[in-house]
Amino acid sequence: MSPRSSADQAGPTSASGLVIVDKPAGWTSHDVVGRMRRLAGTRKVGHAGTLDPMATGVLVVGVNKATRLLTYIVGVDKTYEATIRLGQSTVTDDAEGEILEHTIAATVTEEAVADAVGQLTGDIMQVPSAVSAIKVAGERSYARVRKGENVELEARPVRVGRFDIRDVRRLQGGKIIDVDVTVDCSSGTYIRALARDLGAALHVGGHLTALRRTRVGPYGLDVARTLDELADEFGLLELDAAARALFPNRLLTDREATELSFGRRVEENATEDIHAAVAPSGTVVALLKNKGGVARPEIVFAAN
Repeated sequence: MSPRSSADQAGPTSASGLVIVDKPAGWTSHDVVGRMRRLAGTRKVGHAGTLDPMATGVLVVGVNKATRLLTYIVGVDKTYEATIRLGQSTVTDDAEGEILEHTIAATVTEEAVADAVGQLTGDIMQVPSAVSAIKVAGERSYARVRKGENVELEARPVRVGRFDIRDVRRLQGGKIIDVDVTVDCSSGTYIRALARDLGAALHVGGHLTALRRTRVGPYGLDVARTLDELADEFGLLELDAAARALFPNRLLTDREATELSFGRRVEENATEDIHAAVAPSGTVVALLKNKGGVARPEIVFAAN
């Protein structure tokens, strides 16, 4: 199936919710949104957390009112499974770019790889890949690189909570090494940049050859569906269930639910986290955040 192949439209829907898509290789995130618009029969569709075309796995898509949740989903932690090739560096830090340099990695030991991985774990400063969507003087960094410019981005703080080595394989008589890893990380972490920096730390260069996102916040591959499956039977994780899974829940009284449905404030949440405000009926009325000694609605979804 290609991004331009046709699919039967499931029919217009007024329902709001999330679709957890298992994105195939070769598709852009925008391609997936286009397919979801046809399947859902609505233009109001967006996604949270772009995946490169070579990457596969969890892409969270919002439909109708649930597009308002996407801002909050972009910032959640994510999990990836990846393969890093040591001994080759590329212009894009992944397999889609031209190889810049070959360095024989035969002398690199597994202990050295583990030590270098350890240095890239925790709270680190990371320079994003130059071939990224970050804007430089109003233009995407990747566009400047494609025009032949030398782009240098500033380092930014990210958190790599887990950087586990699953397997190490020596190829071409040991000249290159493939390292399979699992990474838990904060939003804004570039796995391509981890591959680049691991290769640089070992003085042999490195790039990413495979990437699969297995989790976005509370949503994993266990609830993801392929595009073929969605074309056969389109379905949503409804807005109420999606919001309850993303945020701490605050159970409302009838009076509080009514007040919030009109955008009014209520008493403070128990913590400073954003809360999903749940009416006695089970409907999520709003997202609440503490401000000035009260809880105010960030978003109002529905009347009680």
